[in-house]
Amino acid sequence: MKILLKIFICLLFLNSCSSVNIKDIPDSNPKFVLEEYFAGATEAWGIVLDRSGVPIKQFNVKLNGTKTKENILVLDEQFTYSDGKKEERVWTITKTSEDNYEGTAKDVNGSAVGISKGHALNWKYSLKVPVDGKDIDINFNDWMFLQSDGSTLINKAVMTKYGIYVGEILIFFRK
Repeated sequence: MKILLKIFICLLFLNSCSSVNIKDIPDSNPKFVLEEYFAGATEAWGIVLDRSGVPIKQFNVKLNGTKTKENILVLDEQFTYSDGKKEERVWTITKTSEDNYEGTAKDVNGSAVGISKGHALNWKYSLKVPVDGKDIDINFNDWMFLQSDGSTLINKAVMTKYGIYVGEILIFFRK
């Protein structure tokens, strides 16, 4: 049992060492401003990969963002998966300071937190994901990168459970 605990602690340590830090992102243009990019209609295409990198599901998302106040964006996401399943997530995202954001949605545990710098945004949250008829909590660490054309956004979401890598999602947004 002690060996398993040591292995688990080592895995957690290694996982934390491999993390990118927003401070490492250069100040670059175009600057990614979440509430500006997602205002109005946006479309996205993505793929879910399991822990081995095997594609397990594709999806399309239609997004519509509405600024309700100067610092609040309501982002309605309509997902259609390759198996025909449909899903909706409605985010309420508040800009809390120049480069910081906080967001909530029904299937998010607590609040998501985000920080932007240059062309990038790091968005972290815990999501209730349905698996075999029950919801499990999966931690998401999203990295979004606005491309030089200003209309294409690439998102890589790493999923973990108890600090252990369980898969990732790649998404391409187009304004």
